[in-house]
Formats: sequence, structure tokens, C-alpha cells
Amino acid sequence: MAEAARRLTTLAEQVLGAPLPVRVRAWDGSESGPPGTPVLHVRRRRALRRLLWKPGELGLARAWVAGDLDVEGDLYQALELLAGHLWERDEGSGPRSGPAALLSALRDPALRAAGRELLRLAGPLPPPAPPREEARTGGGPLHTVRRDKQAISHHYDVGNTFYEHVLGPSMVYSCAYWPGPDATLQEAQRAKLDLVCRKLALRPGQRLLDVGCGWGSMALHAAREYGVRVVGITLSEEQAAYARKRVAEAGLTDRVEIRVQDYREVHDGPFDALSSIGMAEHVGSARYAEYAAELHALLEPGGRLLNHQIARRPLRDEADYRVDEFIDRYVFPDGELAPVGRTVAQLEQAGFEVRDVESLREHYALTLRAWVANLEAHWDEAVRLTSPGRARVWRLYMAASALAFERNRIGVNQVLAVRTPPSGGSGLPLRTRDWR
Repeated sequence: MAEAARRLTTLAEQVLGAPLPVRVRAWDGSESGPPGTPVLHVRRRRALRRLLWKPGELGLARAWVAGDLDVEGDLYQALELLAGHLWERDEGSGPRSGPAALLSALRDPALRAAGRELLRLAGPLPPPAPPREEARTGGGPLHTVRRDKQAISHHYDVGNTFYEHVLGPSMVYSCAYWPGPDATLQEAQRAKLDLVCRKLALRPGQRLLDVGCGWGSMALHAAREYGVRVVGITLSEEQAAYARKRVAEAGLTDRVEIRVQDYREVHDGPFDALSSIGMAEHVGSARYAEYAAELHALLEPGGRLLNHQIARRPLRDEADYRVDEFIDRYVFPDGELAPVGRTVAQLEQAGFEVRDVESLREHYALTLRAWVANLEAHWDEAVRLTSPGRARVWRLYMAASALAFERNRIGVNQVLAVRTPPSGGSGLPLRTRDWR
């Protein structure tokens, strides 16, 4: 296995048909590739076995989470350099784009020798079992109440202290609204919560339902600053316990109720306003029409919905959409993204009148970079609170997501919709963006 890095680099360049953009360090200490670039460190041979056993993002994810594969140097730069080979596939890019396509290229007769060499380097198959951080939500239909609760628990019930280190004092786990590049994360998250409240035109005495309330930040802000009564619902037991404690400490138990409850189980409407911030990504395409209809039924005529949701770019053929395997197995099990146009259409089909759509794409990139910086600053504690694999999952997914927003691969939008009454009066000002 002498000079394994040189052999790996040669194999990769044969398959890619282009120079490898990063340096490689192999398990034997050898290095190869362009100097002065981030180093892709293949710490153990079993990283290759994982990739050969599960070609594509899942094999790469397992190698990363297990620590068999690492990046030394600037992670953002490494992901930028590797983006075209790992996950970004443009129209007409050909079969050598993406890890699964790279491995399928080894079936080409001209590359069979490279394939045999890769097998020799990898060692005996199969690889070890998947890392324990991989989600196991069981079988059955997607997006039942039971399965959704399992999926939410996988992502959110990893310890509130861990999230305190990542999110900071605001404990808001969605895109912030940056008044300027010099603002702090805390200031930007407060600005986002206030923007939502202003778009909803909240007034004292109104009832607000916060769907997917997280650790209670929106509920607290709306009750404290706008005098409304709030019901916050989440499927995470840990989030609910944390939110209730914050509500009690703020002296707002008379105005804020936190429930462990699915949106399909809320039967004490109508509400004057609804907020759904970073929750709808968990709903799934098969259930989205039901989600929109349920929220419409829970809203008072004339009431407003603020739906804050990540969106993907539309595909030429929507049947080609596949959920990212790394995200599905390690981050948000069963999560799905939809183009913003489909979201708007489904809200309108449920009876809403969509009045405003605002993109916050660049704001989410800034938010994610701030979260990554927080995680890296508290790395040892984050590992102690969860596991090395879990901390690695969060660092990779947040850094990769920041780049995806910056490169316009995904976006995030606030959709303001109204349950317009029969009279037709929306209650919105003529100059909507003033949000008075």
C-alpha cells in the first residue's frame, strides 16, 4: 500500500477525467495532489469499502460520520472545490458528475483496470456497520403522526445544551434576518422574530398558533412584545420541556402554552394568526395539501399565516427529484424540499390568498456560517454532549448548506397568506412591505 495517496489521486483523475482539485493524504501517511489546497484525509482504508458498498452520498456520509474521511484546512474551500464532483450536477455535465456516477464510470471497459485497483486498495468487503448516528425511523408510510415524531426526535432530541452552543442565546433554529453584515446572530434572530410578528400584524389579545415552536423563542417574543396569547406546538419532548421552562422564567405562563402535539391534532381553533417557521420542510409532498388545509381550517377569517420554508430549485422533470441521502439518514429523516412555486400553489389550493413572498436566501447563508463558527468554538463540549459522529454531521451539513444557499442551489422564503373573508377585505395595507 506504499504511496496510497498517489494511487488514489491517479484513480480519481482517471474516473473524473480532470485533475483532482484538492490534496489527498492516505492512511499510510503519503500525500498527493496540488499543494496549498485543503487536504482530503482518507484516514482508513475502510472509507473506500464504505463507498464501494454504498456508492454515492450514503457511502461518503458513512465514511465522514465514522471519521474514516476528513478534511484538513478550510472546510468551505474544500466543499467549493469538490462541489461539481460531489453533488452539483448541471444540465449536460455528463455521466462523470456525482459520486454514484463516478463509480458507475468504473464499469466502462477503459476503466476496468482502475476499478480493480480501487478494489485492491479498499481491502475486503463488506465494510463495518453504519455509524450509530444514522437514523432508524422504521418502515411504514411516510409522515404518519408516529413516524414524524420519530424523525423529529432524531434531529432535535440530542440535548438542549448542544443546541445552546450552536444556536446561541436566541435558541432560534431557522434563518435569521440580518439588518447588516456587522449585526450579531442574536440581533439578527430577534429581527427575524419581529419581522414575522409585524407581517402577521399581531395585536394584544389575539391568539397565535406557532406550528413547530422549537424552544419557544417565537412564542416568547410574540407574547412579550405584542401582548398575544400563544399556543406553541412541537413533536420534540426535549424542546417542549425547555420552552416551558423559559416561559415560566419569563412570567408568561398565563399567555403562552407549549404542547407536544402534531398540527393535525390541534382542535381548539380558530386562531387569529399562524406562524410556521422552518417546520414545513418536515411535512412531505404527500401531506402538504393536508398541511395547508389544516392550517386554513385553524385560522379565523381575515387571519394571516406566515409560512417560512426552505425551497429547492425546480427540475425539468420533477419525477427526477431525490432526497439527499446524507440529509435523510443523518440530519432530517423524511424531510423534503419543494420549489416555492409549488408551495404557493398548494396554499392557494387550500383556500389561502397569498399576498407576499420574500426570499431570504443570503440571510440563511450568513446564519449557517454563524452556527458553524459557534459549533467549532465549542467543539470539545459538543462532542462530549453528543458524540464525535454527531458533531461531524452537524458541521458538514451546516457548512454544505451555507454554500448551497450562497450558490443558489436552495433558497428560503417567507410566504404571507390570508384566509380572506367572503367580503374580500384582506386587512393588509396598500404598501404591504411597510408591515405596519
